[in-house]
Amino acid sequence: MSSNVAIQMQGLCKSFPIYSKPHHRLLQMFAPDKQRWFREFHALRNIDLTIQRGETVGIVGRNGSGKSTLLQLICGTLSPTAGEMQVNGRIAALLELGAGFNPEFSGRENVFLNGTILGLTHDEVASKFDDIAAFADIGEFIEQPVKSYSSGMYVRLAFAVAINVTPEILVVDEALSVGDEGFQRKCFAKINAIRDAGATVLFVSHSAGTVIDLCDRAILLDQGELIAQGTPKHVVSRYQKLLYAPANKVADVREEIRSSTVQGDVFESLPASSLRDRAPESQIEHEQAYWEEGLVSSSTITYENRGAHIEDPHLQTIDGRRVNVLATGSEYVYVYSVRVDRTLVGVRCGMMIRTVTGIEVAGAVTSHAHDAPPVIETGAVLNVRIRFRCLLAPGIFFLNAGVLAQLDEGEAFVDRRVDVAMFRVLPSPNRLATALVDLDVVPHLRVTM
Repeated sequence: MSSNVAIQMQGLCKSFPIYSKPHHRLLQMFAPDKQRWFREFHALRNIDLTIQRGETVGIVGRNGSGKSTLLQLICGTLSPTAGEMQVNGRIAALLELGAGFNPEFSGRENVFLNGTILGLTHDEVASKFDDIAAFADIGEFIEQPVKSYSSGMYVRLAFAVAINVTPEILVVDEALSVGDEGFQRKCFAKINAIRDAGATVLFVSHSAGTVIDLCDRAILLDQGELIAQGTPKHVVSRYQKLLYAPANKVADVREEIRSSTVQGDVFESLPASSLRDRAPESQIEHEQAYWEEGLVSSSTITYENRGAHIEDPHLQTIDGRRVNVLATGSEYVYVYSVRVDRTLVGVRCGMMIRTVTGIEVAGAVTSHAHDAPPVIETGAVLNVRIRFRCLLAPGIFFLNAGVLAQLDEGEAFVDRRVDVAMFRVLPSPNRLATALVDLDVVPHLRVTM
C-alpha cells in the first residue's frame, strides 16, 4: 500500500448468520459442513475504496445500509468475511463511547484504562490527562466511580479520552449529539483541529450540512453496496433523493444513482464554469429547482377550521413550475388558496419556514393589520402568493400556512396548517454564508503592508 494511502479496501464483504430460532445455533455447531441452520445477511458487498492520508470522508446512507459495519471493520472490532483491507495509522474511534469503561473504577482510572485500549502508553496518557480532564469538564467527579455519573458525564469523559489520543485516523459515527450545545461545539472544534493537523477523518452523519461543511469527499452506501462517491454536494443530493423516494420507486432511484455515478463524479470534479459549458442537462439538474415526489411532510398539524379552509399549499418557481427542491439564491413563490366559509373581517394570510427541529427561520404576512381587507364574504376564494428569495443553508425545511381574521376575542387563526409542506435546499459550492441564513453580504478584505 502506498505511503500516501491511509485505508484501502478491495472486494470487502461482511455477512452475519441470522437464526430463526435460538436453538438453531446449537444445531449448527453439530451440523455437517453443507447443512445450514441459518440464513446469511450481507451487511457489506464488494466494497472497493481508497482513502488518502489527510482526507476527510463523509459516509452517508439510509439506516441499515452498512455504515457502522464498515467503520467497525476499519477499527478492527469486526473481521471481514471476504476481501482485503489495509489500514495505515493509529485509529481513534468515536463509536460506542465508553464501551471499555469499568463502572467500579474512578474517572481517572478509566482514562488510563481507555487510553491504553486506544494504544497509548501509561506515560502518554499521563501527559495528556490534564487536557482530557479539562475537555470533559466534569470537575471533582473525575475522582469518583463512573457508576455514579450521569449519562451525560459518562459520554463526555469517553469522548474526551477518544478525541485527545492524537490519532492519524479519526473515525466518528454520529457521536456529536453528546452533551449540551456548548460541548458539541467544542467537539466540532477539536475534530476540525485534528483534521487541520493532517489526520484522516471518516465521518458518518445524517446531517447534510455537516457532511458538506466538514468533508472533502463523500460516499453513499445502500443495502451494503457503495453506489456513489464524489464531492459531498454530489453525493448528499443523491442520498437525499434516495431517502425521500416513494417506496415503490426506491429501486429505480437506486439504479439511477448507480448508473450515473461515474459520469457525475467526472463533472463534479470540473470547475463550475466548465460544468455549465460542458455538462448535459441531465448532469446539472441538481443545481436547479425541481420536484421530488417522495419529499412529503408526515408531521402536518391542522388547526380547527373557524371559517376558512386552506387548500394546496406548495412552492413554485417564478415561471409557475411546482418544486420542492430549491437552489439557493433563486426566487420562489409560496402559493395556496383559501376558501372562505363565512363572512370574515380583517383577513391576513401568512407563511412560516421552520427547521427540522422546529426553529422558526423566516415568515411573512400579506399585509399589516390596518391594511387588511375590511370584509370578505362567504364563498370567496383567496389566492395567496408570497414571493421570496431562498437564502437558506442546505438542508430540509418545513412550511406553515395560516389565515388570520378579527374575531370577538381579537385577531386569531381561522385556519392554520403546521408543517403542511416540506422542501429541501440544495448545496451550493459558491455559498460564502457560514450559517443557517445567508445575509447576502458583500465581503471585503484589504491587506496593507
